[in-house]
Amino acid sequence: MHNQSTNRTQALSIAVAGATGRVGRRLISLLAQDPVTILALTRQKSTTPFPEGVATAELDFDQPSTLMKALAGVDKLFIAHGTSPQQVANEIALIDAAVETGVRHIVKLSVMGPSTPMNPFAWHSLIEAHLGQRSITSTVLRPTTFMDVLKRAGSAVASGTWAGAAGNGRVNLIDSRDVADSARIALLEEVAVGSKRAYHLTGPRNWTMPQIAEELSGLLGHEVTYAHRSPAAQHYELVANGLSPFVAEILVGLDRIFHDSVLTERTFTVEDLTGTPPRSLSAWLRENIDIFKK
Repeated sequence: MHNQSTNRTQALSIAVAGATGRVGRRLISLLAQDPVTILALTRQKSTTPFPEGVATAELDFDQPSTLMKALAGVDKLFIAHGTSPQQVANEIALIDAAVETGVRHIVKLSVMGPSTPMNPFAWHSLIEAHLGQRSITSTVLRPTTFMDVLKRAGSAVASGTWAGAAGNGRVNLIDSRDVADSARIALLEEVAVGSKRAYHLTGPRNWTMPQIAEELSGLLGHEVTYAHRSPAAQHYELVANGLSPFVAEILVGLDRIFHDSVLTERTFTVEDLTGTPPRSLSAWLRENIDIFKK
């Protein structure tokens, strides 16, 4: 199916929705080394190629038949969707299409966090609730916030203007590569038919923003500070710097979650699944230090 090479046609068929995202793209590169058939599902054509042998299909959520057609013959489906107002409707449409076409197992990328009206947490809660009611085997991955969120602070750190509304709250951040590595295991492992499971994925320790500033100071060789703002002031500054009110609201919401030390849970799930401890924030900062330089 999907024009796969002959040596893979009898293999387990895995579709990855959100194939161009940071988790989806790494997941595909990992699965490309496994004896499986891979289908990359995207809403637009990818600007960078996928590994050799990976088939692709474009999804049009305004045309549900495209979802059914793409998922025909697929055994397992990974779902990740960029944060947007369409996320709930689109992921639910994928779940329903998977059930209708006979997909055996869905692995959904969700988020760790409390029941709250704050997005994207509220959106994921709605999608998880829908998935839980469908008669399909499912695994939900609930990672804490990705370390990549700090990339948004790159220019501010470089210019000495880093600030936010996180205060001295603690947060456990995770490397998105650990999420992709865990997703691979979740897709390949044997699970009981009809089972519903959830994995909470975290990094190795908690950090405050001032502690991250101190870590950056050592790596950059000059003092980095994190200035404290109220949520309203932070929202104003983000919009003034060109972000849409939608994105600004989500980022300020994250700051509030950090401020209240909501995401401080630490699990050993990444190591249990992959056999390797989760990557540290210190290592991530060293690897990405050029983002924070002038």
